[in-house]
Amino acid sequence: MSRFEHVRHKPPTTLERDRELILALAPMRSNVNLSRIVRLCGCAGIRKLIQCGAGKVDREIARDAIDYVEIVQRRSLAPVLKQLREEGYTLAGLEQTTGSQSLFEYRYQRKTALVVGAEREGLVQEELDLLHDVIEIPVYGQPYSYNVATATTMAVYEYCRQFPSG
Repeated sequence: MSRFEHVRHKPPTTLERDRELILALAPMRSNVNLSRIVRLCGCAGIRKLIQCGAGKVDREIARDAIDYVEIVQRRSLAPVLKQLREEGYTLAGLEQTTGSQSLFEYRYQRKTALVVGAEREGLVQEELDLLHDVIEIPVYGQPYSYNVATATTMAVYEYCRQFPSG
């Protein structure tokens, strides 16, 4: 008998408590990136995503997450960030900036809003000014940054690693 057997659609790990991580996204240029991030939220147990702009989620890419994740659509990001601050969220931007902290060293607060910029432009200065922290993912070659869905996945996975039970 083989040491490993493929288990298709293994039941998800049960969280002891709801995740207190919300994703707040600047307008995405690519519906594929947006849909991948929705799928990420579903897999990570994140129940709410705030999407700015007119992006459309592709069900084929997002899969069942589209039925699990509450997707709130807003016109622009700055008012969303102000509201999340008022609600007591730590606003952690995912961006390359002066003063940013490496993802390897960053310690998330349980109640965090991960703020993700658009593919090419990232976060604008008005949005950066509203953040408590900025997280940067080290890059070891070219190009100079990861794809937005890939970077978001890495940052969310680190949050889940720090809070494995929710």
